[in-house]
Amino acid sequence: MFPRPIEQYSAPVRIGYQLLLPFMLLVWLIPLLAVMFFSIKSGNDFTQGNYWGIGEDGLQGLGNYWTVFTGSDMPRYLWNSVVITVPTMIGAVALSCMTGFALGVYRFKGNLLIFFMFVAGNFVPFQILMVPVRDLTDQMGLYDTRMGLILFHIAFQTGFCTLFMRNFIRALPRELIEAARVEGVSEYRIFWYVVLPLMRPAIAALCVLIFTFIWNDFFWAVVLTQSPESQPVTAGITAFNAQFRAMYHMMSAGSIVAAIPPVAMFFLMQKHFIAGLTLGAVK
Repeated sequence: MFPRPIEQYSAPVRIGYQLLLPFMLLVWLIPLLAVMFFSIKSGNDFTQGNYWGIGEDGLQGLGNYWTVFTGSDMPRYLWNSVVITVPTMIGAVALSCMTGFALGVYRFKGNLLIFFMFVAGNFVPFQILMVPVRDLTDQMGLYDTRMGLILFHIAFQTGFCTLFMRNFIRALPRELIEAARVEGVSEYRIFWYVVLPLMRPAIAALCVLIFTFIWNDFFWAVVLTQSPESQPVTAGITAFNAQFRAMYHMMSAGSIVAAIPPVAMFFLMQKHFIAGLTLGAVK
């Protein structure tokens, strides 16, 4: 059912794997390396079709990055992304902890139906929701606001988070909850003092996933916002496109800057992220 470890294959297969792996890694990194290279080139290289060489203007070094911060609204876009992503992450994870506890611990009529409703929302193509969500936010006065994006992302991400948390809670030893009930501990205290501490690896993993999802979102950032006061960095990067010219070197520099926070968060939370994904693998 599962592929065999590479150590169990013959020597020629292992050697081929070791030779092929660096090549495939390089192919996978080519787009990122290209963006990093473009971010230190001049704009004339793109108009002249000199994508990989060094033109007459030479390399700009960190000049493009300095221009991104001083000559555009990039600081405001980055702050908007922080204001949108962090409350969304906290709200979605907090709601999913409570709904996951209710659906994973209690047995009641309609439990599976409610759970399937949360799961079914993840299979709805988000393009179908573009027009109704756009009209709904406009009617509620939330269009082109950071609050509108926050509320929508919380509602849309809670389904996936609930699926994640419910399955994690069901893998916990039920004897712990039953022992707490025998001791007369209330359900609220069971959730807060017994279940929630055991969910820390899952919470950390989910925080990394949701932070990355929301920070990198481009579709809804374009659909639900249009002004620099509310646009996150993914949508704000497109501001470098003029009517007759696209400044790809500035867009590349802005893309590298926008990618730093989720990458940094992943490496900071890497230990907890891997533990949260694999904790229930051997139960």
